[in-house]
Amino acid sequence: MKNDRDEYWMQRALANAARAECLGEVPVGAVVVVGDECIAESYNTPIRSQEPTAHAEIQALKLAASRLGNYRLDQAELYVTLEPCMMCTGAMIHARIQRLVFGAYDPKTGIICSAAQLLNAPYHNHQVDYCGGVLEKACAQQLKHFFKRRRLENHANRHHQQQQIQIAKPKFKFKPKT
Repeated sequence: MKNDRDEYWMQRALANAARAECLGEVPVGAVVVVGDECIAESYNTPIRSQEPTAHAEIQALKLAASRLGNYRLDQAELYVTLEPCMMCTGAMIHARIQRLVFGAYDPKTGIICSAAQLLNAPYHNHQVDYCGGVLEKACAQQLKHFFKRRRLENHANRHHQQQQIQIAKPKFKFKPKT
């Protein structure tokens, strides 16, 4: 169930997502909270770090485990701006986080309740409570604007490259002797 506390921490996750966006990364941010204290926060960095596992959730969980001196985070809540993927969901289960709160739903790779429902699988030795859609509109808008801008930049770059190719073409016609 959503509450003011969830919205407060999701705002902080959104701020982390904005940091990722400034670096050219997909704007996803995460915050790990124990009680009323933020013990770790991070954002996506797979492009910059050339590390495919550098999702916001993974980074935040690693930092939280390091700060607490334990890989089990059974008192922790994870706030993230986008519904987690399979890799991040697996990490949450292994870390045994208490609760997940996410913003935007991800119909393509969201594994909590969109593309699949991994947390509801009966074979896990730990169940994670979750709440989705907290500040959903703000989280979704941040992602939508990022990808729209990226598509426009890619289109402009392709157009510029095509112009360069056309400029490089010779301006004369070659006719072989017969």
